Amino acid sequence: MTMSRENRTKERLVVVGGDAAGMSAASQARRLKGPDELEIIAFERGHFSSFSACGIPYWVGGQVDDRDKLIARSPEEHRERGIDLRMRTEVTELDVDGGRVRSRDLDSGTEAWTSYDKLVIATGAQPVRPSLPGMDAPGVHGVQTLDDGQALIDTLSRTEGRRAVVIGAGYIGVEMAEALINRGYEVTVVNRGKEPMATLDPDMGRLVHEAMEGMNITMVNDAEVTKILTGDDGRVRAVATQDAEYPADVVVLGIGVRPETTLAEAAGLPLGDHGGLLTDLAMRVRGHENIWAGGDCVEVLDLVSGRERHIALGTHANKHGQVIGSNVGGGYATFPGVVGTAVSKVCALEIARTGLREKDARRAGLRFEAVTIESTNSAGYYPKADLMTVKMLAELRTGRLLGVQIVGREGAAKRVDIAAVALTAGMTVEQMTALDLGYAPPFSPVWDPILVAARKAVIAVRKTTQ
Repeated sequence: MTMSRENRTKERLVVVGGDAAGMSAASQARRLKGPDELEIIAFERGHFSSFSACGIPYWVGGQVDDRDKLIARSPEEHRERGIDLRMRTEVTELDVDGGRVRSRDLDSGTEAWTSYDKLVIATGAQPVRPSLPGMDAPGVHGVQTLDDGQALIDTLSRTEGRRAVVIGAGYIGVEMAEALINRGYEVTVVNRGKEPMATLDPDMGRLVHEAMEGMNITMVNDAEVTKILTGDDGRVRAVATQDAEYPADVVVLGIGVRPETTLAEAAGLPLGDHGGLLTDLAMRVRGHENIWAGGDCVEVLDLVSGRERHIALGTHANKHGQVIGSNVGGGYATFPGVVGTAVSKVCALEIARTGLREKDARRAGLRFEAVTIESTNSAGYYPKADLMTVKMLAELRTGRLLGVQIVGREGAAKRVDIAAVALTAGMTVEQMTALDLGYAPPFSPVWDPILVAARKAVIAVRKTTQ
């Protein structure tokens, strides 16, 4: 039964989605308003709440030995804090004009309408799963939720063969390749791009390619998967491209994700070019006073290019949730945007990027210089100093930093945070050369690799503008 808004004595917040953005919003709103002022009902269609999807490859690979370590807060803990979290309950319809949502209990099949005064949409993202023959065969796995991770581990435990094919070479693809190597599998990565890690420029992706092959991962680039081949038992036996077949006892999809905005689109809410919900700085859905959205289902402002983009990261989702919860709870907060920072690793190789790639800068109509340097993660004379490659983009005339990419060994990836701060502050590469960074031989050369790249970028910009 639906209780009308007129019969309720306190406001009701309804949250659709029980992971990072949704439950961060609910928790922050609860901190600001107690149960006597605000009723909070949250719906989650899965078995788990507030979990780290980013940790799933490390659980699959064995570095994390217990699934529950990936759960930040259980449903019971949320309920103890005054949030009515309803698990295994899927929202099937948003009635924006009527201020209500329709939900279905996935175990009993029972459906009900629930009214709201304020609504938070945090439906996340869904893995890209091409409509190809055999894609739904047993042994083919997407990896987005803890349920997905458990299903993959179960398959790996039952499968006698030791051949794995990963389709896609983005963050999920390379991390899952490492996880499968750690489990003793022969791993082939089939990638439609020219090089792995399309979030990097191809010259930097080539470094990742070479390192992966050095780790006994077979890289197949420029290859479009056409179908999944199955055996007499119906299970996957190979991945086929136009040119070859790659034997597989298990297949993992690492093609990427897209915003899960099916409900929002059906309700007529505004979507951007990438399919994500559009919000203002307060994370309120544009044109709707009492609806907010956050996490992997939204598009956000890129502070470097000035354009909207979709980035599915838990760091952003938790920040969105904090902003939304503050605004729903009577405070005020904003999310200004992102610079596109991300790090990953495959075995001992660290990969990082922030800001724009060359093609991003061209698409935004920016003129730039790109420089690449090689340096080490510690003083050259220090034992076990490892090489790293840093690529930096700077805008012509102004010298404004546009982007940085780093590929290297231990200590390489987190250096990208220096560039992320510089991008957010709108610094020029010349200003960066004066940054007072920490130095000691175990941690850096006298000139940190980021500063070496900045110095080279300054010279390149000056030559072009003279």
